[in-house]
Amino acid sequence: MDNSDESSKKLALVERNYMPQGIQLVNPDAVAKSSKHDLVALAAEIQKADNFIKANACNKLQMIAEQMKFLQRQAENVLLEANQNMKLHHAACNFVKQPGQVYHLYERESGQCYFSMLSPEEWGTSGPAQTYKGSYRLEHDHSWTPVSNIHAKDNELNIFSKLLSDNAMPNSFNTLTLNIDLK
Repeated sequence: MDNSDESSKKLALVERNYMPQGIQLVNPDAVAKSSKHDLVALAAEIQKADNFIKANACNKLQMIAEQMKFLQRQAENVLLEANQNMKLHHAACNFVKQPGQVYHLYERESGQCYFSMLSPEEWGTSGPAQTYKGSYRLEHDHSWTPVSNIHAKDNELNIFSKLLSDNAMPNSFNTLTLNIDLK
C-alpha cells in the first residue's frame, strides 16, 4: 500500500456541492478537481500541522512541569520553615516571648535548647556552659527570622506596607514593582 492511499484515508475533503446556494454549476466536474499530488501535498500539510501541534503541546507541558517543580520546592521550603518555627517555639523559655523582639538560642551540655534575652556578648565569659545556636526575631505572625535575615525581612515588609497603605492602594497594582529576592 503506498503512502497516498494511506494519506487519503486520513484526509477529510470538503463534500462536493453541485448547487452552492441553490445555483447550478456550469461544469460540476471542473469544481474541486484534485490530483493524486494534491492529496499528497494536503496530507503533508496536515502531518506538518500535527507535528507543530504536538511540539507546542510538549513545550507547554514542559513549562507546566517546570512550574510544578518550582511549586514543589516552594512547598518543601514552607514545610522546612514550619518545622524550624515549631522547634524554636518548643525551645525552653522562662519568659513570655513578644513579637518584634530578638531572642538568643543556646544549648546546654545536657542537650536542652532554650531561649535567653541575653546575647553571647552580654553573657561574656561569666555565662554558663552552653553553646550559642543563633539569634532570632519573633515576628507578629509567630514565625522566626534569623538575625542575619532581619534586614531583608524588614525591606520586604516595608514594600508590602507601601502596597497596602491607603494612599498607594488605588494605583499600586498598576505602578508598584515588587523586587523580592526569592531564595
